[in-house]
Amino acid sequence: MAGIFRRAAAPSASAAGAAGGAADAAGAWLVVGLGNPGPQYAGNRHNVGAMVAELLAERIGARFSRHRTTTMLAEGRLRPGGPKLIVARPLSYMNTSGGPVSSAAAYFGVPPERVIVIHDDLDLPFETIKLKADGGHGGQNGVRDVIKALGTPEFVRVRVGIGRPPGRQDAADYVLRDFGGTEKTRLPFVLDDAADAVELIIEQGLLAAQQTVHAPRA
Repeated sequence: MAGIFRRAAAPSASAAGAAGGAADAAGAWLVVGLGNPGPQYAGNRHNVGAMVAELLAERIGARFSRHRTTTMLAEGRLRPGGPKLIVARPLSYMNTSGGPVSSAAAYFGVPPERVIVIHDDLDLPFETIKLKADGGHGGQNGVRDVIKALGTPEFVRVRVGIGRPPGRQDAADYVLRDFGGTEKTRLPFVLDDAADAVELIIEQGLLAAQQTVHAPRA
């Protein structure tokens, strides 16, 4: 882990098993970064989930390749002997993310509770990260489609705050614009923190990860 959440050390195997939802070494996790495909969207606020997926693939030393599930996939492990990590970026547009996510989950035999979806969130201030399992889509159409395709809301979400648009700017236009000047300066730290949050979920379980990620910062 490279960001502010490094202070939470990885637990022993026995501690991880007691953390509630943590992976054992045999179980795979599917981690999906939502966004729109194509270089014209790469720096958009709506693509922050895909940016985190890119960072996670880099951390596990894996490269993305096109997969039959209509995704770009990278596979590896966070540590030797750890659970398999399948990092995916859907090749569909944001609003139709569900098909690729459900296809990848079915292909690798990953149950919904071991699917982690990383996405932008207008309702959270920029730099804020929140973790949750199940619940509604909060108006995020990519998450809405994933819920529909998986047939359940019971998967983990890493919500990366992008804030509301200023003034009367349309939200649909706002999310399809690149991060601004100050945001660009802070963005690498946000991506690090979001990737750290994913690692904490996998290594320690959702509850322990929430306690760390949601704790007030000094």
